[in-house]
This record gives sequence, structure tokens and C-alpha cells, in this order.
Amino acid sequence: MTPTLSGRLQTRVFILATVGLVWTLIVTPFLPETGGVSLGDVYEVTLGVLLSVGVVGLGWELLYHFLQQFRWEKDWPTLFGFFNGFNEGLLLWLLLEAGAIPWVDRDVPFSTFAFHFGTTWLVVWLFLNGPMRVVLPRWRFRGGAIL
Repeated sequence: MTPTLSGRLQTRVFILATVGLVWTLIVTPFLPETGGVSLGDVYEVTLGVLLSVGVVGLGWELLYHFLQQFRWEKDWPTLFGFFNGFNEGLLLWLLLEAGAIPWVDRDVPFSTFAFHFGTTWLVVWLFLNGPMRVVLPRWRFRGGAIL
């Protein structure tokens, strides 16, 4: 079943609030270039970046949904979904550099951002393409809707 727009939005929020949050809590103490900054401040930044991924990602989902209307099956190939992480990461990095994310008020080194965003994207993508189908077996058949 092809995910609906509502299902895509619900899935994005759900997966970032569960898998993305757990991964962020695990990986934050091991991020590069955080020396001299307290762990609490690093968590503040990484959780702010995770929130930004969710907020900016909802806009991306609207754009992806629009573009998918030109495809006959109205969905992306799985690997294309993986590579969309590069687009989203680049946009988010540019927004951070421009100071356009109000809840992240610190400079974030690129290596820190890239490691956190990249590993979070990979973990989320892997979860969506594997364990998510076990945890919520009817998820795919309801157009990706969680509720």
C-alpha cells in the first residue's frame, strides 16, 4: 500500500519521537568536537536539531507528496528515500548556519551535526524498512497511518 500524506506525516513524527529520540540520547555523549561544552548543552543542541528535523521534515513531506503525484505508483523507491537524507541534511545545515532555527542558539560544528544527523537518519531509515513492519504490522496497509 502506498503511504498517504497523513500517514507519512504521522510516521515521521512517530519515528523521530521514538527511535530518533532514543538514538539521540544514546549518541550525544559520543559526538565529535564537543570538548569544552557541558553534556547538558550538547543534549540541548542535539535535541533542538532533532526537533528541527521533525519540523522541517513535515515541510519536506508536503514537497515529496506533491512530487510523487507525477509518479505512476505515487511512491519513491526505498533507496531514493534513503538518499533524501542528503537533501534534508543540507537544508537543515544551511538553516542552522543562517541562525534560522530559533531553538538552537549555539554554533554547531559541522562534524557534530553531520555525525548526529547522518547516524540518526540511517537508524531511522533502517528501522522504517525493517523492525517497523514487525512492531506495527498493519502500518503499511493503513497508508502509513499510526493512529
